[in-house]
Amino acid sequence: MKILFAPLNIPLRRRLQTAAVLQWVFSFLALAQCCLAGYVLLCVSDWWVLAALYAGWLYLDRDTPTSGGRRSEWLRNWSVWKHFRDYFPLNLIKTVDLDPGSNYIFGFHPHGVLVAGGFGNFCTEASGFTSLFPGMTPYLLMLPFWFRVPFFRDYIMCGGLVSSEKASLSYLLSAPRGGNVAVVAIGGAPEALDARPGALTLQILHRKGFIKLALKHGAQLVPVFSFGENELFDQMTNPAGSPLRWLQDHLQRLMGVALPMFTGRGVFQYSFGLLPYREPIHTVVGRPIPVVQTPSPTKDDIDCLHSLYLEGLTTVFEDNKDNYGIAPDKHLHFI
Repeated sequence: MKILFAPLNIPLRRRLQTAAVLQWVFSFLALAQCCLAGYVLLCVSDWWVLAALYAGWLYLDRDTPTSGGRRSEWLRNWSVWKHFRDYFPLNLIKTVDLDPGSNYIFGFHPHGVLVAGGFGNFCTEASGFTSLFPGMTPYLLMLPFWFRVPFFRDYIMCGGLVSSEKASLSYLLSAPRGGNVAVVAIGGAPEALDARPGALTLQILHRKGFIKLALKHGAQLVPVFSFGENELFDQMTNPAGSPLRWLQDHLQRLMGVALPMFTGRGVFQYSFGLLPYREPIHTVVGRPIPVVQTPSPTKDDIDCLHSLYLEGLTTVFEDNKDNYGIAPDKHLHFI
């Protein structure tokens, strides 16, 4: 395979952008393992007392990931995230104003391989979330598994990441003064296995838990579509029924974590690697769907609101696809 190397005279700003994305990919793919290994080494070293003290802290702090986390505005405003934003580049588009007196569920679509748009827009201030939506506080929900990893859990909570457990979402949506935005990648880990350029298939038809919680708490639903999210990586062919897909599905059910076999570009060459391609990401926040609080929603209540949500999501996609290079004959496919 012919390797296309990066030229030597690349401007410093682009090198900084690559470095910013490289540290993000490392954080996503390897930082948790490094933190766990560091904690094990601390346990068997002469500093084991520190490990014991941290274990006590973990016990006392065990409910924080389901109680709004522990965000740090200092970390969310790191200058490295501006370089991260400019790498793609990443844009957050508001279509209507949102009332900060209400709580919201942002349904984020598609999941993509690494949820780059979800992280950049809602776990950092690089795209100006608080300027676009004053009085609103975003929280990106993540698998509970990651909040059990020593040190790593504290780092990700600083960005506004919280556990995706039911109790966590209920905590956010029950804020009496409103202003909380729970960002949920509805397709979850399984949808990542179908993330590849041109893919418009969303796993949502049987995902109604977020609908039920929205009804219980009277939280408004906001469909969010991130154009370009699936264009960041290529993925090995894994159609349903193939040995690779069977293995991925089996591991996903066993571990709760998807393992997409993806490839992108490298640091010093553009032919292969784990960095995303430089493709623009336009994350469009749609119009909210009003929800009447229903403490004990019926199946019909849930199905009706779910249908309205699908209509709203389709509208966001169809109204904006021409602006972001999607052919007129391309449409969302729900499974």
